[in-house]
Amino acid sequence: MKVAIVILNWNGQAMLAQYLPTVLEYSSDEATVIVADNASTDESLTLLRTHFPMVRIIGLDDNYGFAEGYNRALKEVDAEYYLLLNSDVEVTHHWLTPLIEHMDAHPDCAACQPKLLSITNRDMFEYAGAAGGFIDKLGYPFCRGRVFDTIEQDDGQYNYPMEVHWATGACMLIRAEDYWKTGGFDGRFFAHSEEIDLCWRLRLMGRKIYCIPDSYVYHLGGGTLPKTNSKKTYLNFRNNLTMLYKNLPENRLKTVMRWRWFLDYLAAFQTLVVNRNWADFCAIFKARHDFQNWKADYKQERERLKSLTDIPPLADYSILYNYYLKGKRTFDSME
Repeated sequence: MKVAIVILNWNGQAMLAQYLPTVLEYSSDEATVIVADNASTDESLTLLRTHFPMVRIIGLDDNYGFAEGYNRALKEVDAEYYLLLNSDVEVTHHWLTPLIEHMDAHPDCAACQPKLLSITNRDMFEYAGAAGGFIDKLGYPFCRGRVFDTIEQDDGQYNYPMEVHWATGACMLIRAEDYWKTGGFDGRFFAHSEEIDLCWRLRLMGRKIYCIPDSYVYHLGGGTLPKTNSKKTYLNFRNNLTMLYKNLPENRLKTVMRWRWFLDYLAAFQTLVVNRNWADFCAIFKARHDFQNWKADYKQERERLKSLTDIPPLADYSILYNYYLKGKRTFDSME
């Protein structure tokens, strides 16, 4: 098959019931729809078998998280392109066509994403990917349309295709060949930052990542791990540090890691003193501790990635400095 839409599900019965019908309505002519189930304990599988018998099910024997769950599921999918799609995404008419056409016309493009808008406020971008992702000089991810917690209204300001540093895992079209050449997602991440890490490795291989805003979808976000969950905080900090250690060039690694040591602990004390959030405070300390403990496991992979094409992957400015000290809140205002 040419395109396989693969939705990774874990206890997402309600979201499948609400959003899967739009995927089938607007995609079945162009793609095969598959749900990979991470050993759900709710009635997800019953729902699929009863109401969506046309959907292929790949049942996994445990909850492997987003990263390893996809790795295991995609090994059972034979397609030219994988469309990785969250279960809480509402797609739109002809959403797939611009993505497929771009990939077909640009063989140097490994992956692309549509414009991601919010289901709850449809004039706003959505946090998880907006109009394509970037990373600042200190390793903080941000997007066209979203910097930290400031989310822009979509006024068409980013309605042009653009090469980006990373595409969102909430809705990403990726060549199967490129996915496996990189080794797929880093399963050790479990969830969060795995798509940024994957796209970074693709770029180190000389491949390109794009946002194609002629395609747009609506994303709910936070369906599995809400933003207030301390486990999400832990995974974000641990995986971000691991990704930086794996992929940063030698001449930037020590500087970035020194800054992050200071800034991460500053963030931890800010959550405790200002927000009185003991759980997030502990999560940040644990994330840094666990990163230090497993950093040695990544040394060999870091050496391998250093030998690849050295594409400067980071923006040459700090969004922390721009956001908090200069009061700049939008992608276009960064410098």
